[in-house]
Amino acid sequence: MDVGLLVLHGLAVRKAGSAEAVAGVIGIAPGAAVPELAAACGAGHAIEANGTYMLTPPGRAWLDEQYPTACAGLRAHAGFVQAYEAFEVVNTEILDLFTRWQTISVGGAAVPNDHADEDYDYAIIDELGDVHERSLPVLDAFAVGDPRFSIYADRLASAYDRALAGEKEWVSGALVDSYHTVWFELHEDLLRVLGRTRRES
Repeated sequence: MDVGLLVLHGLAVRKAGSAEAVAGVIGIAPGAAVPELAAACGAGHAIEANGTYMLTPPGRAWLDEQYPTACAGLRAHAGFVQAYEAFEVVNTEILDLFTRWQTISVGGAAVPNDHADEDYDYAIIDELGDVHERSLPVLDAFAVGDPRFSIYADRLASAYDRALAGEKEWVSGALVDSYHTVWFELHEDLLRVLGRTRRES
């Protein structure tokens, strides 16, 4: 993808965010994203309010039209496609893990996890570490297909390290680049690049 298209793709993956946040998704300098986002706003493909950008419906439609050509190489890349199939297997485990992180069973009913049980939480974090280790070959395979995907391995490792250090919001917090946030963005990135839809659990 050229940088302009890549920035719009990053905005679609992020859903909404600052130039810095969008740049962080696709691994470019924030300064390189700013003029591209401004151009997208000028073309009616994005809107901006208080430094936060979002795609417009016409911008999303235009972007969707570009993927088949812009991503033809990755869609035909056997190793990348095989890695995606492996990713979906790990994704099922990750989704189950996040469900167990966010809820606990009390009297047979699922209730929100108040994170008061340290042993329970750290058992989940340890399990996340195991799944993360097993996902690394898949993440490496994505980076072989397109080097920009290497940023996800770095972001996921950073989030896990902070969770392991006791910063529990880095497991699934919505206000930081938590493991859950980065994993969701990776999944959305892959779906868009490969022209897939989310599988029903």
